[in-house]
Amino acid sequence: MAGIIAIAVSIVVFLVPFLFIVLTSLKTQQESSLLEFSWPTEFAFFDNLREVIQTRDYTVVRAFVNSTLVTVSSVTVMVVLSAMVGWVLQRRSSRWNPFINFLVLAGLIIPPAVVPTIYVMQQLGIFRTLHGLALIEVAFGMPFCILLFRAFAATIPRELDEAALLDGAGPLRLFFLIAFPLLRSVIVTVVVVQSVTVFNDFANPLYFAPGAENVTVQLTLYNFQSQFYTSWNLLFTNILLIMVPPLVMYVFFNRQIVAGMTAGSIKG
Repeated sequence: MAGIIAIAVSIVVFLVPFLFIVLTSLKTQQESSLLEFSWPTEFAFFDNLREVIQTRDYTVVRAFVNSTLVTVSSVTVMVVLSAMVGWVLQRRSSRWNPFINFLVLAGLIIPPAVVPTIYVMQQLGIFRTLHGLALIEVAFGMPFCILLFRAFAATIPRELDEAALLDGAGPLRLFFLIAFPLLRSVIVTVVVVQSVTVFNDFANPLYFAPGAENVTVQLTLYNFQSQFYTSWNLLFTNILLIMVPPLVMYVFFNRQIVAGMTAGSIKG
């Protein structure tokens, strides 16, 4: 009975809004303005898609390029640095570990301070830039990733470390040749979860990378909204277009995501 209730709630919460987005994106501007949950009388999806892509000199195309660059660069740095920090915290006992753990948890709990962050970025000359935005995404995403890598590192036998050290491997060689490949399942989890998070981020690009040249996919939703009128057919077509990459990633990597999230829960 509980399973049936869970399925019903999932349908209402997730599938119904998704179906409403799809139906609205198929409608003409006049019909979509009614905001009715109904089948379109006239299909205009390809016209809507063409207009969305061509709006403001192909802003959506530029936004997809920017979002892809920020996502790939930030997630790559996030994975490598978080894996190294998580591995060291798990493998090396130090008096600094409690303090570092406190900082990691603080990064998850304490909300970001926008104004001081903007000031620091201006002093570093990275405000209103894509690489500055990528660094912000790394900083905000690393605490979660470190916790995942640290939990998973506990499942890897320490005998592998000892064997590698006896063979003459140094710390970096031990990590990148022995440990890093063994972290594959949690790496996939971090890559997929953080890629979706960064790709769908709205607040950070809005605050830290303003400007038409730095536009990301979520900010293109402003193209079809104004103070007095909203082109709902184009807005929902844009939303549907933005949803495609994350949806594809989840479809192909859902098993790896679950495996990586639960692998560190049981040691041995």
